[in-house]
Parts: sequence; C-alpha cells; structure tokens
Amino acid sequence: MAAQQILLLIINITGGAAVIGSYIHGFMTHPGSGDALWGGVTGWLRSAYGISMILAALGYFAFVYFLLFRIDPSEIQIAGRFGFILFYFIFIGILLPSAVWMPLTHSMVSNPSSSLWIWIRIVLVIVGISSLALVWALLSLQPKDNGPFYWLAVAGSAYFAFHTAILDMLLWPLLFRIQS
Repeated sequence: MAAQQILLLIINITGGAAVIGSYIHGFMTHPGSGDALWGGVTGWLRSAYGISMILAALGYFAFVYFLLFRIDPSEIQIAGRFGFILFYFIFIGILLPSAVWMPLTHSMVSNPSSSLWIWIRIVLVIVGISSLALVWALLSLQPKDNGPFYWLAVAGSAYFAFHTAILDMLLWPLLFRIQS
C-alpha cells in the first residue's frame, strides 16, 4: 500500500469513527429519539431506506477496497488533470459533514430553527455532491481499469451516490419538513 493510500485509509478510519461516534453519542444522549430523526419516513419507505443503507455501506466498502488495494496512486489521473489526492477531498466531503448530521438533526428536533434547517441541508448537499464527485472520479480514472473490481467500485459508488444524493439530500428533507 502506497503512502497516498495509507493517508486515504487514515481519512476513512478517522472520518468513519467520527460518523459512527456521532451516531452512538446521539442515541446515548437522546434515547428513544430514533423516530424523530426519520421525520416523515414511515412504513415501507423506512424499510426501503434500511435496505438502501445496507447496500450503500456495501458500495462504500467496494470503492474503498478498490482505491486502497487495486490501483497504484502514482500511475493514475482523474480526468487527465487531477491526481489521487482528489480522493482525499472527496472523502472528507463525505465523512466530515456526515459526522455533524446527527447532532444538527437532534438540535433541530429539540429546538427547530431556520438556521439549523439550513445547516442540515448544507451538510446533506455537501455529502450528496461529494458522493457524485466520487462516481465521476472513478469513471474518469486514467488509465481505465476494466476489471471486475473497478466495475464493482463504480457500481458501489453509484449506489452510494443514489442513497446520499437522492434519498438523503432530496427525499428525506421533504419528508422531514412535513413532520417537523
């Protein structure tokens, strides 16, 4: 594993721990608040969200595996202009805002305000756009890898982007606003 990949692994471990830590902290400090965080996502749609979260997580592991173990960072370019370092910014754009979503949403449930709602939306937009950027970066990799791990990473990133950009960034806020 090259030094650039080690740094990406550190970003993922640190950022992933922050995301999981924010969820653990949120549920420990706000017991029984799970339903409030779902907003208007109920019934079959909540079940579909749950399945989608699992698929998005599997997709995440697929593209992280590809980036850490299946490419040589010194030999690739993204869109002929960017190096592997672009993945650092993409992952920070996914993980850092994801770590603040839970605290912001708990605050919104407790003390609703327009400014909190704007911050929640900004967080979701950053994650959604960063996820879409990841799909673009993988599709723009040069030299092109046409192996199964590459296509699994592309498919995983596309599903992850669907979940974060469509379900989280667009649908959840519409439904949450109905309930709040």
